[in-house]
Amino acid sequence: MNKAFLLIIIGAGLWGTIGWYVNHLYTFGFTPMEVVTLRSWSSALLLLLYLMITSPKKLKLHTPKDIKYFLGTGILSIIFFNYCLFTAIELSTLPVATALLYTAPAFVTMMSFFLFKEPLTRVKIISLVVTLFGTCFVVGVIPLNMQSLPINSILFGLGSGVGYALYSIFSKFALEKYTSLSITTYTFIVAAVALVPFFPYQEKAFLLMEPLVLSYAFGLGFLPTAFAYIIYTYGLQQTEASEASILTTIEPIVATFIGIFIFQEAFTFMQMVGMALIIGAIVAIQVNSKSYRKKSGAT
Repeated sequence: MNKAFLLIIIGAGLWGTIGWYVNHLYTFGFTPMEVVTLRSWSSALLLLLYLMITSPKKLKLHTPKDIKYFLGTGILSIIFFNYCLFTAIELSTLPVATALLYTAPAFVTMMSFFLFKEPLTRVKIISLVVTLFGTCFVVGVIPLNMQSLPINSILFGLGSGVGYALYSIFSKFALEKYTSLSITTYTFIVAAVALVPFFPYQEKAFLLMEPLVLSYAFGLGFLPTAFAYIIYTYGLQQTEASEASILTTIEPIVATFIGIFIFQEAFTFMQMVGMALIIGAIVAIQVNSKSYRKKSGAT
């Protein structure tokens, strides 16, 4: 398999483990946005410490104007999509919110067509439609009674998809000047600083002294966040943003397996069909990419 594709799939797969950490943090009384704050702060601290030790030069901005990329990835993407996603979950259900979140590949594909002139091929369009249906099957949205779904939950869900998509778009611009590690570090530094006013330190600061809370917070900040975003962004550097976004739909499959094997959730035939559709779409993108590289003479 293409190395870039493999890195993107591994990164998205690691995102699928987020629920394990989040569910444990919820048991301590943290709200969804408080968990987002903990995630951003722990990621920012880990990444900043690592770069200061190994490569402090990567922390230098080429020009102050470049902060616009990281305001995009940190605020318009990370914070905005999390806010919209958690609001959509509150207004509807987790499966519906997750399915709406994975409209992101459609937004990335359209934005990439206009911004990066990425070709809108038949294989991409078919793969996109297949992954959307596959995601709906995996998270249990189909069949769905649309009359019971509030319009504001749909709008927030679509907002989460737009926010999710913007990470790939802003990162693609930033990759012209910065490494994947620098982009990920600045993304979470910006997000962490922006979220400072929203954490109730007086009420819950004592929980941050609990070793178990810290282990879950820094675990969330490291594996499914800092590390996952680094390898995803590195893979994005070597492939089209639209293709990368379709590959990320492996995330709900991983999340489903965690639910089945760790939280003992039920597994249905429709979920199996959905997984097969998503995997089939990923294989189609991979095969089409190989074919395109051979025709263009690329390696």
